[in-house]
Amino acid sequence: MAGDSDNSPQFSDLGGDCSEDSGEVSVVKDETSENENESKQMLNCKPPRHSMSTAAFLSPANLMDLNLGGIGVKSPSEIKSSFLPVLRSGSCAEKGPKPSMEDLHICIDNLPQYLCKVADIPAPGAFYGVFDGHGGIDAALFVREKLLKFIVEDSFFPVCLERAIKSAFLRTDYAFADDSSLDISSGTTVLTAFISGRKMIVANAGDCRAVLGKRGRAIEMSKDHKPNCKSEKIRIEKLGGAIYDGYLNGQLSVSRALGDWHMKKPKGSASPLSAEPELQEMLLSEDDEFLILGCDGLWEVMSSQCAVTMARKELMLHNDPERCSRELVREALKRDTCDNLTVVVICFSPDPPPRIEIAPSRVRRSISAEGLNLLKGALEGNL
Repeated sequence: MAGDSDNSPQFSDLGGDCSEDSGEVSVVKDETSENENESKQMLNCKPPRHSMSTAAFLSPANLMDLNLGGIGVKSPSEIKSSFLPVLRSGSCAEKGPKPSMEDLHICIDNLPQYLCKVADIPAPGAFYGVFDGHGGIDAALFVREKLLKFIVEDSFFPVCLERAIKSAFLRTDYAFADDSSLDISSGTTVLTAFISGRKMIVANAGDCRAVLGKRGRAIEMSKDHKPNCKSEKIRIEKLGGAIYDGYLNGQLSVSRALGDWHMKKPKGSASPLSAEPELQEMLLSEDDEFLILGCDGLWEVMSSQCAVTMARKELMLHNDPERCSRELVREALKRDTCDNLTVVVICFSPDPPPRIEIAPSRVRRSISAEGLNLLKGALEGNL
């Protein structure tokens, strides 16, 4: 692979405030924010990774499967809240109908304890990740092992987590290219959630997805990186790449991934296939109940709102994130997903989600609390 191993990662200006408690919810991302309409998942069986999904129109009967999207700004009362999350998680991974399992994941609920206090991390601190490999499992194994290490070793950590995380993605990608014992033509999409106190930063490169459950409403914390998305298409073509029937250079159905060095330019040069993640940051509040991290095998057959509605009902029933993740995987298999499946559910409270009370009304209606949340989202322009 061309280029020297000591090249430092190149990254664009985050454009965000790196103060620890800015009192605001910010979105930290690079120049490629996706068109939301183009990131809708199809509801039918997923084609092989190297083919492109197609959008599906939903009928009124599929209202539960509508995707709310968007990141809401916190109210002043939420910003001043003394809320601190109590973190616990559960996960489930299944090979599904594919011949081999290329997904990996990591769940660290107590990061200070895991790192043996070698880094100054406010409590509570946690780290979670889903790594959806393709072309072999070498890239996913390498990234799962090295990414967190590069984050905590970065000079910006922990003062500016956003820059540390973004730099670590690129450093990990470069280190993988330098490892001659591995198949550097393998690749992986990467989705992580880093929690420090009330601050949560979600970083994504690829088509895994993070969805926040906020009192029954689905809030997407990442954007799917597909070659046909408008902003990604512009970036790819500007860098000399091409898109054929939804494939980047006719080979890959994602526009961002770590590894896949047979498709990238020498280290230090911008490539159509990018390892640079898109970041979103928020301050957690009492209304934020759980986060779902899932590979595309889940989202190809289930919308973000459907997953949140199902997860919330499960947690109200048994309050077990491990069992909740298993039920989401089981449901995706019932819907005939054609991919590996990995789901991580992270709860922010030791208690189950509360019932959503609906104020009495003279008008009789037949609609659930989740349905009301969907309508509220539509009226607020989130659909």
